[in-house]
Amino acid sequence: MGAKQFNVAIVGYGLSAKVFHIPFIALTPSLKLHSILQRSPAPGNSAPEDHPDVKHVTSFDDLLADQDVHVIVLCTPPQIHYPFALAALDAGKHVLVEKPFVPTAAEADKLATRAREVGRVLCVYQNRRWDSDFLTVRKLIGDGTLGRVVEFETHFDRLRIAAPTAGWKASTGMAEGGGVLFDLGTHLLDQVFVLFGMPSGVYGKFVRQREGKLVKGVAGEADEPDSVNIVLSYEETGTIVHVRIGVVSVESQQVRYWVRGSKGSYHKTGLDPQEDQLRSGGKATDAKFGREDESKYGRVSLLGEGGAVTDSVYPTVEPDTYIKFYELFAKSLETGKEEDVPVPATQAAQVLRIIEAVKESVKTGKEVAP
Repeated sequence: MGAKQFNVAIVGYGLSAKVFHIPFIALTPSLKLHSILQRSPAPGNSAPEDHPDVKHVTSFDDLLADQDVHVIVLCTPPQIHYPFALAALDAGKHVLVEKPFVPTAAEADKLATRAREVGRVLCVYQNRRWDSDFLTVRKLIGDGTLGRVVEFETHFDRLRIAAPTAGWKASTGMAEGGGVLFDLGTHLLDQVFVLFGMPSGVYGKFVRQREGKLVKGVAGEADEPDSVNIVLSYEETGTIVHVRIGVVSVESQQVRYWVRGSKGSYHKTGLDPQEDQLRSGGKATDAKFGREDESKYGRVSLLGEGGAVTDSVYPTVEPDTYIKFYELFAKSLETGKEEDVPVPATQAAQVLRIIEAVKESVKTGKEVAP
């Protein structure tokens, strides 16, 4: 007998479904796209037109009742992730949830507990764990090239003077799991968590860089920041992590990582190419997918004998790409083991605890233990 095939239903038909999920489901042998839920198909944005060979529904209840659906992928705004994921688990479905996962760590804990109770896989789509630049940083730290890390900077800076005016990201605030802290911050904090674990202390500042205003609280919509500055401290190792996201960064090459260690440093600009390649119509099967051009490589400075420092280009690793996420997710469906889940809900809950500590720090002006 061959390996079991899992029928997958996609909920939502925006960029996430079209670019990050449907193409990779098609490349994963044990997964089959079975259904798409799009509430209001329209000319030029129609799942039935784009995928005539799969089942199409407009009601979430229809998916829950369909016994042929084994896996539900939630590509919806974050404020409905919790009730939809809970309902899917209760209906006996495996669930993959786009990031931002859910608005609170308590909700993440409840979903993780429910998944265990019903014996279903619950996974969060933190695809940037498979970015080429992050994997390069992970290798440099893991093999000891940089020595003991004393300072780690991770940036997601852009020049976006105009605020977004359309889509759920423009209208969803932090209370609902939206805003810059959940959208981009989740990516950066998840990567920091993978590298260093939970911090001992968290200090944060919110800014509206477009208006030149420091945000002193998170009481309501008027307090929503467009930029964040976070400092994470690790008492046992002395490591300090800076997480910076900005929208007013006039740079021809935006800083991505700056890592300083006892044996060397690594400096990297630019973003992993996979998202841009996918957005521009590229495919994960393309020969150069996920491979960074040599002109984009970072630089490493290493401490030699006698205190001499040598600088050199450090090639970005060739990643398994986002295909690897779906390979691991498919494996977890086959085994049913939580330890096989590429991004388990329990880890996403820990990242949410860091986010909640950031928000508390902004309110109090003090460092907070997550």
